[in-house]
Amino acid sequence: MKAMKWILRGCGISILILLIVVIAGMICWERMLTEEKKVTEEVCESPVQIKNSEAGTEEAGTEEVEAAEAAEAETEGTESEGAKTEEAEGEKPSTESAYWFIPQARDCLISEEEKEQLQSTVLTAAESVEDIYQDVIIADADNYSSGVSEFTSEQRKAVVEQFGKAGFVSVEEDTNMQNPEGIETFYTDYLNGQDSMVTVFEVQRDGLIGAFSFIYRKERLQTYYIGVRWKEGGVPEIQGTSVCDVAEIKLTEKGYFIYAYKEVMTHASLRQYWRVAPLSEKCRELTKKYISGLSYVNYNMLATNWDSSNVADILMPCMYEDIYRIYTGKNLKIEGWRIPAEEYEKIMTTYFPVSVEQLREHCGYDDSSNSYEYEMIYGSPYPPFGEVVDYTENTDGTLTLIVDGVWPDYNSDLAFRNTVEVQPFEDGTFRYLSNSIEQIELELP
Repeated sequence: MKAMKWILRGCGISILILLIVVIAGMICWERMLTEEKKVTEEVCESPVQIKNSEAGTEEAGTEEVEAAEAAEAETEGTESEGAKTEEAEGEKPSTESAYWFIPQARDCLISEEEKEQLQSTVLTAAESVEDIYQDVIIADADNYSSGVSEFTSEQRKAVVEQFGKAGFVSVEEDTNMQNPEGIETFYTDYLNGQDSMVTVFEVQRDGLIGAFSFIYRKERLQTYYIGVRWKEGGVPEIQGTSVCDVAEIKLTEKGYFIYAYKEVMTHASLRQYWRVAPLSEKCRELTKKYISGLSYVNYNMLATNWDSSNVADILMPCMYEDIYRIYTGKNLKIEGWRIPAEEYEKIMTTYFPVSVEQLREHCGYDDSSNSYEYEMIYGSPYPPFGEVVDYTENTDGTLTLIVDGVWPDYNSDLAFRNTVEVQPFEDGTFRYLSNSIEQIELELP
């Protein structure tokens, strides 16, 4: 109240008149907006028939209304049909949807009839090996899984050999390819520009059967893939199919079939491969025991020349993880990023001609905790791997292994050649004595 008196006393009646004018203006403006809103709502209302209009105008208005109603009914019908189609598709999912994450070719080189025939052949082949799967089926397994538990190497080999007896080209990682002449004929046709097709049955580690049909037509290469999983009772079913364009294929002189897709999935290898030429069971056994699991890229054991005189040059903390796996058959588990010295030194002095002093100097030994540092190995993309292709049993009880470095992602099955000497012990352990390496097709990593 005192403030109002001050305003009236200081500014006079002119201020009061100005306030009255402003308030009146706001009231008038609000009324104008209200009237404008009513007019707009009337204009926006749906058209209605006006009885007192001329006949032509009335008919035109009626036609517009009828057309709008017809369009609305058609839209509702289309939406209903779409919903029914989606519902039907939901009841019977396409076999190709299971592999939606694989880059698909825009068109397929084979007909729908050929696809159906291939699917029938693959299911018939799978049914012929049901007895091997019956006791290892997982009840109510997810559709994206193989439906199989603990499928052993022996079981995989049995499936491959049974497919082979039935005349199919078949393979798995620890077994020689059955009927490899099918691949050889296909590759010859490809080189001669003749249309050709071959199907390869691959038994994967988890028991899934993958049937790869390689097609060469119209100077193009494709694969038509059929995946077969297992239902309860040992019944096979098609998990899905996919069609992929192939960029290149190569059958090496040594006997590897290497191929590359035009579109490579994220984190996948650049090239895929199978060993077509046979490898003796003894070489497979020696590879598994002495070479599998060793790296060409994470440490220098296979990548440099060494023996007992310069073995310290290859000692690196990260190599222990692979040697531990070879020794125990298990993955390394550590606590606090340290490895007890007793365990570390026992394993390393068994597998290499090294002393405890050399290990403590080169492998991160900590005196205060009497332990070695753990250095994690990170996966290297597309690394080469070694396989024993020949061997010599020496008079002193040692073995000389001839090891080929296979590097499929660089299109080579003989990138380099190692000569590795090992000394087996009676308890099943052994010692690496030396390594020498020769570059053949590629430079050392």
